[in-house]
Amino acid sequence: MNADNMTRQKTALLTLLLFAVLVPGWALSKDEEEQPEPQQIPDKLMDEEYRRSVKKIVVLPGRVPASNAVTGSYEKETDGFLDGYGKGGEIGIIRRDIYGIPVSFPIPVLQYAGAIFGGLSGGIKRQLQDFRDALTDDLANTAESPFSNDALATDVFWGLRNVHELNPKVFALTTPIPEDTDAILYVSFSESAINVEGKVATIKFTATATLRRLSDGQHLYENSIDYQDSDTLKNWVKDEKVAWRNYANYARHYVAREIVAELFERTEVQQDLRPLESNNVRRLKKQEWQGISKSQAPTLAWALSLGESDKQVAWAKSFDESNAVYDIEIYDLHQLVYAARKVTGTEHTVQVPLEDCRTYRWSVRPSFTVDGFVRYGEWMRSNPNSSNGNLGDAGSVAAAYIYDFASLQIKCGRS
Repeated sequence: MNADNMTRQKTALLTLLLFAVLVPGWALSKDEEEQPEPQQIPDKLMDEEYRRSVKKIVVLPGRVPASNAVTGSYEKETDGFLDGYGKGGEIGIIRRDIYGIPVSFPIPVLQYAGAIFGGLSGGIKRQLQDFRDALTDDLANTAESPFSNDALATDVFWGLRNVHELNPKVFALTTPIPEDTDAILYVSFSESAINVEGKVATIKFTATATLRRLSDGQHLYENSIDYQDSDTLKNWVKDEKVAWRNYANYARHYVAREIVAELFERTEVQQDLRPLESNNVRRLKKQEWQGISKSQAPTLAWALSLGESDKQVAWAKSFDESNAVYDIEIYDLHQLVYAARKVTGTEHTVQVPLEDCRTYRWSVRPSFTVDGFVRYGEWMRSNPNSSNGNLGDAGSVAAAYIYDFASLQIKCGRS
């Protein structure tokens, strides 16, 4: 067999694997021979007593193992963080050898799917082919995939570093766990589904986080977090797959943040948080959540009120809103472009010039000091009770995470 034929066969088999994620209604199943996933529990926050008991935490990429055998000393350096880092993502990955080429998928693949072109029009077939080809390299290359467990563990680790009085470390699975560690946090992408309905494709990835106390192996927390977005097949792949890459980056960004927030940061306070006009930001066509400014250094303004219903947490009923402190973030379509922390008051002037002729999305979240501990409310959203940022309708317009943030248009020119 000549080299060209070999290459074509390798490519054909590799792309065939991707059919599994493109069948309408098809979900990639978990491998039955692997460690079972922890029971999925509805969205919840970790118990406050557990939060205060965990000070030293190790983040591991992968699922909870069957064995708890760990050794080491907390003063030991993070051996394996770089040298053994790639090995840390192997739990939850099916490794297949395709004609001598090892291919690692960061999501479980249970079986090959058959042809799915029957009944589809020629145009949809071509769009589906483009969509499949666009995802092949990203999903097949573990080292570069945004959905590797290693990458998720790193994002969670950096988030935990911002939690006051918490000492986190991230290890590879082969690194001994220090004996004075309070708890181990296992994080992994556990499930995925890509549904194609006509011209629209919906992508959904699920990550699982499990916190286990080291001393006795008790589960302190476990939860599964989804991130889903939809768009047309054409939009997913146009402009060199920009919508798909935006989805992948925001998915991991969102999931890592939710893991950190639900574990150690968020409080269940009831709040109403809304954007306001300022001296250089006005509402666009009287739309409360759409702003426009002639200034590249706009002043963002907002208002916070805490609910007084019977379901409100006790401390919030007497909390003075003027004592809240805020985090602010501004995103373009692709990524975070500006952030400010511990802002007092309900206005902030952006310190880095934003670009003309661009539309940004921005939000704030309040923080409260409760019994000496800092806890955060939700990020400001126009529809805060719907999905908390994990569900989007048009990835090419805005990623799910920022879809219902307040928008801010910087006008072209400042005359």
